[in-house]
Amino acid sequence: MAGSAILPCMAPYGLIPAARHITAAMTREFLKMHGLGNDFVVIDARSEPYRNPMVLGGAEVRAIAGRKTGVGCDQLIILESTDAPGADAFMRIHNADGSEAGACGNASRCVGWLLMEESGRDRASFQTAAGLLHATRADNGRITVDMGPPRLDWSAIPLAAPTDTLRVESVEHGGFSGPVAVNMGNPHAVFFVDDAEAVPLAEVGPVFETHAAFPERSNIEFAQVLSPTAIRMRVWERGAGITQACGTGACATLVAAARRGLTGRKADILLDGGTLTIEWTADDRVLMTGPVALSFSGRLSAELVSAELVSE
Repeated sequence: MAGSAILPCMAPYGLIPAARHITAAMTREFLKMHGLGNDFVVIDARSEPYRNPMVLGGAEVRAIAGRKTGVGCDQLIILESTDAPGADAFMRIHNADGSEAGACGNASRCVGWLLMEESGRDRASFQTAAGLLHATRADNGRITVDMGPPRLDWSAIPLAAPTDTLRVESVEHGGFSGPVAVNMGNPHAVFFVDDAEAVPLAEVGPVFETHAAFPERSNIEFAQVLSPTAIRMRVWERGAGITQACGTGACATLVAAARRGLTGRKADILLDGGTLTIEWTADDRVLMTGPVALSFSGRLSAELVSAELVSE
């Protein structure tokens, strides 16, 4: 990332630049980050554009995301320059399968933290395909992102036909039925269950993701209400499969629970990777607060980003 401001600012955090004597076979620098185990490869393309991986049919994204032969991640995040008023950058999100997503809550906290570390400010704003997001510092090193208002109309999810999004009766499989549909920049279907741990997520997740009711597919959450202020949730992410955490999924789950009268408008969402605090404010904003972590930095090899080496 020639001219990148982000990577140099990481020096105080103990990152060691890639060894310069092997750079002939290397290409772009990256950061590996995660939010509660939901992990990302972040590439800063604001000063040196990064060609759109979608041109390669997603092969390059899948190569980078591969956990045995690539860097390994749930999503590839590319930061781009933007002329959008009030935005410090544009965050482009690619799922591990190569598809492009409109929003990612955990990645938004990571990007917000990076931009705040770069500027030295306590606020950052960045554009996404789903709209402009605002991040601020919270307590104990956590980051809060205003994810905007939830979209609750059937056409905004979107669903294939006019449906009451509080209970989508047409969606059923394996004994699970009638999820709440919410769009938090991407589509979600939230099922409330008695025991989230007992859900065969790997079996039912892909079935619901590709259900005919969801023309753009859907993220799938199974939620167990523990108290009016605590929910246990497990997630199957659209284009990524089972992940340790999903920020937009946690937001969708809180909104769904509040709409059903199962909780109040603020609760802790207990995910496989840890806990997010979600609040649906009186002015219809959904605030997500949680930690971020920087794992390591590195350089992508020229072989890794070559589509010729990736099986379609």
